[in-house]
Amino acid sequence: MCDTNDNTKRQLSLDNIKEHNKDHKAWSRRNFLHSLGLMGGAGVALGGFSVGAMASPSLLPSFLTEGPEDRILVLIRLKGGNDGLNMIVPLFDYGTYAQARPTIKIPESDITSLNSKFGMPKTMDNLNSLWDDGAMKVINSVGYDNQNLSHFTSSDIWNSANQNIQTSVDKSGWLGRYLLFQDPDYLENLPDIPGAIKISSGGSISFYNPDQIDLAVNFNTPDRLLQVAETGEAYDVNNLPDDCYYGDQVGYLRSILNVTYNYAPKISEAYLAVQNSVAYSNNELSRQLAIVARLIKGNLGTRLYMVTLDGFDTHENQNENHPVLMETIANAVSEFYSDLKVDDLDRNVLSLTFSEFGRRIQENTNGTDHGAAAPVMLFGPELNGSDVLGEDPDFDDLDQNANLKHHTDFREIYASILEYWLCLNPMDVDTILGDSYERLDNLGFSCDPISSTSAPVKQNVLHSVRNNSAGGVTISYTLERPGNIDLTVYTIMGQKLKTIHHGYQIQGTHNSDFSLPFGGYNTLPLIYKLEAQGKVYSGKFIIAN
Repeated sequence: MCDTNDNTKRQLSLDNIKEHNKDHKAWSRRNFLHSLGLMGGAGVALGGFSVGAMASPSLLPSFLTEGPEDRILVLIRLKGGNDGLNMIVPLFDYGTYAQARPTIKIPESDITSLNSKFGMPKTMDNLNSLWDDGAMKVINSVGYDNQNLSHFTSSDIWNSANQNIQTSVDKSGWLGRYLLFQDPDYLENLPDIPGAIKISSGGSISFYNPDQIDLAVNFNTPDRLLQVAETGEAYDVNNLPDDCYYGDQVGYLRSILNVTYNYAPKISEAYLAVQNSVAYSNNELSRQLAIVARLIKGNLGTRLYMVTLDGFDTHENQNENHPVLMETIANAVSEFYSDLKVDDLDRNVLSLTFSEFGRRIQENTNGTDHGAAAPVMLFGPELNGSDVLGEDPDFDDLDQNANLKHHTDFREIYASILEYWLCLNPMDVDTILGDSYERLDNLGFSCDPISSTSAPVKQNVLHSVRNNSAGGVTISYTLERPGNIDLTVYTIMGQKLKTIHHGYQIQGTHNSDFSLPFGGYNTLPLIYKLEAQGKVYSGKFIIAN
């Protein structure tokens, strides 16, 4: 039996090549579905429910109808641990940087200055136009306490926003929780359009629900998404591998995933409705972003995307590999925003780069080993001014592994995006991230403030459900202000079972008990729906025997 949850903290260098390779193998096992020619998606969950239930109208308004509908977030995953010091070069202490990296440093003649303290390698010069237009920000020294240094675990930490992900029962991703927070019935009643799309991002748990079901529609390569977008075809369930057991498993998974491909016609319609307005480079990231641009321009309506560029584990041959990766990022991002700008859509899109960790300050023979803190880049005109933010990397104040210390927790960036870009209530942001994190108020974007004298006070509700001693459940909810409340319980198929409360309630916490009026549903999920001031909240529960 394979053990995929080795909690040993991986070592950092090629001196520990056995452990390094072991980490990569564990990481690869998580990408098992890649070998099947498919990726998991929301459709995996459909194995437990009927197609009819999935096709029924949602009890809730789609999360896509709430908040700033036109705002889109694109995550650019730099897989492998990006060397931030060779991306955002510290000109303010170039001597120390160069001394630590005698063979892999970026020569001063090959650096384009961003300001008096930092520069980028000239291989990234295609980003200059975004910088000059005020559409690029860099946040230095980003990370988290006690960096894990394992590709596998640190990726999960970044994607879940949960530093205890190894031992947590809840394996959900931060954007999976966002999707469920906006629409708790997401899986039981899939929205009309995909809530999220991932390309080449297998192994990322960002969109997982607590049961490790990926709520995003996944495509393991841009070619696969392109094929679906152009033809709308589903997976082939006839031409299966000859091996009996393996073939059966592949056929089963493909047949389940085909249910998700009821999204294929909408993806195809959006993709075919428009063309890219610029020529994209022939590289992996440009191909992914070119497709994302067409889906945005074609009004698909999906607001969350993730794309991935692999190859950042630069223990060796960094001088050959890393400059190519930097040029790839610069070309792809520049082309993407140029394409969107033709249709005046560039202001609707915020992009964020992230990687599981940075690299060591000191070079090894011809590369860099696993490090800790590193810069994050953001792109989009709504940043309203280019800048380098965060604390400068301090080469004299290192952690116990001689790595750069972080000063901005990556979850501060997530919290700021959720509140200021996706426009969630601050309390809801803290709920999604599992704690309260400082917001970065210098990112440039915000949700339009509404005057308190002209806007009605909004009702916010915290709600939960628990089994009680009477053999039923107690639904608890806290009202921030008094108002009329409707609390109703439904079956998973949408059949109304009971209205528990209908009428006015004062502000504060209320507890409502529910027991089954008749047998037969004690093993099936039920849903409660709470309506307050025109907004709907819901949750799922099963009554224990």
